[in-house]
Amino acid sequence: QYIHSAGIIHRDLKPSNLAVNEDCELRILDFGLARQTDDEMTGYVATRWYRAPEIMLNWMHYNQTVDIWSVGCIMAELLKGKALFPGNDYIDQLKRIMEVVGTPSSELLKKISSEHARKYIESLPHMPQQDLKAVFRGANPLAVDLLEKMLILDSDKRITASEALAHPYFVQYHDPDDEPEAELYDESIENKERTIDEWKELTYEEVISFKPPDLKMDSLEIEQ
Repeated sequence: QYIHSAGIIHRDLKPSNLAVNEDCELRILDFGLARQTDDEMTGYVATRWYRAPEIMLNWMHYNQTVDIWSVGCIMAELLKGKALFPGNDYIDQLKRIMEVVGTPSSELLKKISSEHARKYIESLPHMPQQDLKAVFRGANPLAVDLLEKMLILDSDKRITASEALAHPYFVQYHDPDDEPEAELYDESIENKERTIDEWKELTYEEVISFKPPDLKMDSLEIEQ
């Protein structure tokens, strides 16, 4: 929610880009592919297994819910103990996705701007949506309900980060007062013409502004 409220899309969420410490505090890593929501988007982003279908279908103006799809894939992997869509290539990835969530409706097909992608999908046999309660048999029903809302083909109907936090599955942890939002990211600093010395000064200021977290002394092992 914090990242999205700043107008940023991560675009490469996957298990290896998530770090958890001993206090179960989560950190999102590697913003190398992150972009502002109003930037022109490219199709080649995100590790394939966690990539939203609209990226593979080359919708140039996808939105922040591509990250929600990735989170859904990660959550599904936690529930199953293995990747949900381990595609071998681009075509196999789409096939595996549609075997679970079903082929796109005629309403969704009309939204696909790429004629090539639309014709390819229309050439596929009809695949009905699977019941995720059966796919994730034994899982918490609320977790499966949230997953269903994350893994929706139509990105316009996919749940947002804010809506996901308010889902009943997170009722024990949801606290609106502890879920801050950011100001919109201002990238004008990156677009402005600057001298090398000015960039050096800005870089230095950024480095010295970093405040490392406090370390608990009792958790440190001191070698004698």
